[in-house]
Amino acid sequence: MVKHITMDALQQVYLALAPKSLGIADLGCSSGSNSLSIIKDIVESVEAASCKIMIPPPEFRVYLNDLPTNDFNSIFKSLPDFYRDLNKERSGGLPLVFIAGYPGSFYGRLFPNDCLHFVHSSYSLHWLSKVPPSLYDKQGKPINRGSVHISASSPPLVSQAYYAQFQEDFSLFLRSRSEELTAGGRMVLIMLGRIGPDHVDRGNSFYWELLSRSLTILATQGEIKREDIDSYDVHFYAPTKDEMEAEIRREGSFEVERLEMLETEKELYKVSENYGTEVAMTVRAIQESMLSHHFGEGILDTLFEIYGRMVEEEMLKEEMNPITFVLVLRKL
Repeated sequence: MVKHITMDALQQVYLALAPKSLGIADLGCSSGSNSLSIIKDIVESVEAASCKIMIPPPEFRVYLNDLPTNDFNSIFKSLPDFYRDLNKERSGGLPLVFIAGYPGSFYGRLFPNDCLHFVHSSYSLHWLSKVPPSLYDKQGKPINRGSVHISASSPPLVSQAYYAQFQEDFSLFLRSRSEELTAGGRMVLIMLGRIGPDHVDRGNSFYWELLSRSLTILATQGEIKREDIDSYDVHFYAPTKDEMEAEIRREGSFEVERLEMLETEKELYKVSENYGTEVAMTVRAIQESMLSHHFGEGILDTLFEIYGRMVEEEMLKEEMNPITFVLVLRKL
C-alpha cells in the first residue's frame, strides 16, 4: 500500500542530490524475509532513476538497524541469495551494494554525521523506548490496574504518561536523524496511529483492550495472578497526526512533504480464513517473549486462543480497522 510513496521519496532524493555513494538506513529491519526485500526495491528504483537521467547508478551503502537482540545472523546468511536474485537477468554491470548490520536503539545516535541520504522505518516508531515511568506512583505501585495499555477505565494520568514518553522519544529520534542525514535527505516513516484525540477507539488501542480482557479471563480461572496483570504494561503509543506534526515543528530540522492516513482492511489478512486467528498470531509474534517472561510460557496457547476468539466476536459487532500513518520528511 505504501511502496509507491517510499520509492517516490527515494527517487526525489537521488535526482536532487545525485550522490555517487547513496547512504540508506532501514530502522527496525527485523530478521524475516521482508528485511532485504525493501533493499532490492530501493536498488531497482534508483537504477531506474539513473537510467532516466543517463548517469551511472551510485554505489549503495545499506545500514540495517534493529535492537541488539535481533537475529542479524539470519539476515547475513541470506545475503548470497539476495545478491544472486539482484543480479539475475542483468546484461550490464552489477550494482555495488554494501550491507551492514547496526544494532542499537534508534532513540539516539547510530551513524556518523551526514552519512545518510535516505531513512526508511516501517512499523517500528509506535514502540516506545520504555514503559512510561509515570505509570507507577512514588511507592512503585501501578496506577493502571487491570489494563496493559490505555483503556476506558484508565485514570487520565495514564494517557498523559504515554503521551509524554512519545514526545520524549520521537523528539530524540528526529534530533538524532537530523545529525545523520545530509541536507535534502528524506525519511519515510510508517507507523500506527489514531484518528482523533480520544485514546480509546475501535482502532489500534482496542487490540490491547482485548489482550487485557483475555488476561483477566485467565486470572479468573486461576492461571495467573491479577497483580501480575497490573504490573504488565505495553510500551506502545499510537499518535495522532497533530501530535506528530507538533513534535516535528518543535524539533525544527525537517519539513513534512507528505502525510497520509491509511486504514488496514480486514481483507489484507489472507493466511487463514479466521481473522481473529490472524490477529492473534500477529500480536503473539510481537508480544510473546515479553508475555512469557512476565507470566510464564505455559499460558500462551490458551491466552491467544481466547484472544483470537474475542477479536472475531468483536468484528461481528463492529469493524476494527487500525490506522497507519505514512510520513515523508525532508531534512532542511
